[in-house]
Amino acid sequence: MGAIPTQRETSRAASEASAQACARADATLSGGPLAPGSARALVRAALAEWTERALPGTEHLTTRAGHDATLIASELVTNAVVHAGTEVRLSCRLEAETGALVIEVADRHPSRSPRDSEPDAPSGESPEYGRGLRLVAALSEAWGITYRPGAHTKSVWARIPARGLVADGTDDTDDVGDPDGLDGSAGTDDWLEAYAYEGEPEPPRGAGVPAARSGADGEAWSASRRDGSWLGRGALSFLAEASDLLAGQLDEDLVAALTGQLIVPRLADWCAVWLEDETTGHGDWSDGARAGGPRLARVWHADESRVEELSRALEQNPPPLSDPLCPGPLVYPWPEKALDPPQAGLGPLPEASFGLPEVPDGAPPYDYGIPVAIPGTALAYRLVAGGRPLGTLVIGRAGIGRFPDEVTGLVEDLGRRVALAIGAARQYARQATISAVLQRGLLPSAVAEIPGVHSALVHEPLDEGGPSGDFYDLFQADEGRWCFAIGDVQGKGPEAAVVIGLARPWLRLLAREGYRVADVLDRLNQLLLDDATEAADAAARALVAAGARPTAPGDGPQTRFLSLLYGELTLVEDEDDDGGGGSDNGGSDGGRVRARVTLASAGHPLPLLLAPDGTVRTVAQPQTLLGVVEDATYTSETFELRSGDTLLCVTDGVTERRSGSRQFDDGDGLATALAGCVGLDAGLIAERINRLVHEFGARPPADDLALLVLQAD
Repeated sequence: MGAIPTQRETSRAASEASAQACARADATLSGGPLAPGSARALVRAALAEWTERALPGTEHLTTRAGHDATLIASELVTNAVVHAGTEVRLSCRLEAETGALVIEVADRHPSRSPRDSEPDAPSGESPEYGRGLRLVAALSEAWGITYRPGAHTKSVWARIPARGLVADGTDDTDDVGDPDGLDGSAGTDDWLEAYAYEGEPEPPRGAGVPAARSGADGEAWSASRRDGSWLGRGALSFLAEASDLLAGQLDEDLVAALTGQLIVPRLADWCAVWLEDETTGHGDWSDGARAGGPRLARVWHADESRVEELSRALEQNPPPLSDPLCPGPLVYPWPEKALDPPQAGLGPLPEASFGLPEVPDGAPPYDYGIPVAIPGTALAYRLVAGGRPLGTLVIGRAGIGRFPDEVTGLVEDLGRRVALAIGAARQYARQATISAVLQRGLLPSAVAEIPGVHSALVHEPLDEGGPSGDFYDLFQADEGRWCFAIGDVQGKGPEAAVVIGLARPWLRLLAREGYRVADVLDRLNQLLLDDATEAADAAARALVAAGARPTAPGDGPQTRFLSLLYGELTLVEDEDDDGGGGSDNGGSDGGRVRARVTLASAGHPLPLLLAPDGTVRTVAQPQTLLGVVEDATYTSETFELRSGDTLLCVTDGVTERRSGSRQFDDGDGLATALAGCVGLDAGLIAERINRLVHEFGARPPADDLALLVLQAD
């Protein structure tokens, strides 16, 4: 990809181009993928506003000039975003005397030259970064590059004549004073309006189809049909808008719905999208039948009252099979039951007294100018991505014998984008399903109920439906003894899922085998270290087997560590206590003792105990993370849970919730929030703390969040 040779110009060139500007629109766009779409929207909005206000120069503007200016702005911004990577300054100016438009795009990376199209790009394909400056040169009467060393900017500008340029480089005079394409409501519709009878004779008035245009409109309409380059430029804008609309859609049915809105009524009267069921054969096209068959995902018609009837007719006639070696569209039978000629608005058949020439045997009447009542034409396009058929797109238009080649080619291009969007949506759906199944397997299906102790849980993964790095558990270990845990694994996604899948089952196993709290943490720490060592050895063997050099110590897979708060709760029956009994009660007086709790924190936020009088204290000591230090020894603390006491356990998604430079737990913020929950039950406390965490920052939380509340009756 070579840079287009340019010469440094002074700012004088740009100033001369804008000397006569009477209207101007400027915007600063972020250097992201949404910038080209924002640039197109800005240019359209500016032209629509100037035309509505009848500013000097707008009387010269044409639809073609508006489309060219929009496309040039999109291309220049695309180049600036991809190759400069900085924010982009876009300017659109209108010259009062001539009506010419000047588009200028500036970036803050003047050392990089504008890039042109890849010289060896495959024919017919546009590079992902835009169509390059050759397109700008083809659509403008003058363009250039201005370097401003003092401001550290580089500007690329282009001047588009008010009448646009036709293929030979001369001004187009056919659509002077036609501002319809500039009002924001017509846009790409206008350049497609003339195609309905492309290649067909103009229908007679009263034949049930749009009447032929006359006068100046008729001349412009005829000229637009003769100028294929005009359609081509409009098609580029249309496809660019379609790509923006389809990009990032994560639901295949929504992609199908958007496809209908893109096509109808711009390109067809109606369209339908069938989708293959990938769970029943992935669209097997062999032996003349598809396994499972397609489903009709969406039907769209310009007249919404006919959608239901058209859907019923189409469901009875799935799209035909096509030869994978011939990817072009196939003729689809016209749905006469739903769209018969009277409903389609076609008039009666012409009488023989018209005196029209006879039609040779076997020749189609419309090729000889015979105004017959043609029900319509429908075409079926396969939607294929990655060599796999995903569905079929069918379009239809009443009153024509065939679609023009330009339109069929445009729909093929659109179909490829639709197929890619459907493929991406399905890939996302598969990943979301896998993540949801994995997440359900990593968390308990139900938590135990403890007599005399109420519990409440909140678990919010950062990635909805994806594996979370936070986990929890509450289970009965044996008669009269329950265990609880809340933890946070290093990392996110599959790596975190591996550690949780290892740690949680071992917690249950060790607890039910009678190991006490400190012993459980000791053994779990050694388990994580052994697992990391085995993973490092396996990775080293794989590298050696592949011919790579062995990794140096410390360069292989890193230890996967875990912060964990783990405890056990034993019920105490009908025991009154004044704070003694040999356990650390921290000065809490009064109330019946409901349970005795033993717990330990391994690198985890410390648990808080709320007394009925509103006092809050920590009930554990900080210790080392699990899976970091070999031969680490862990200790535990024991306290009594009295009637009305509340134990709060959280992950760092709560304590480290940010608002600017502040964190939620700064200045004992979590303890203060818990103290305000006096008198609330366990469920309301969990809900209140969760709400306060979310309200603490203006932006959504940036980490997984989990909290566990245990409250004695």
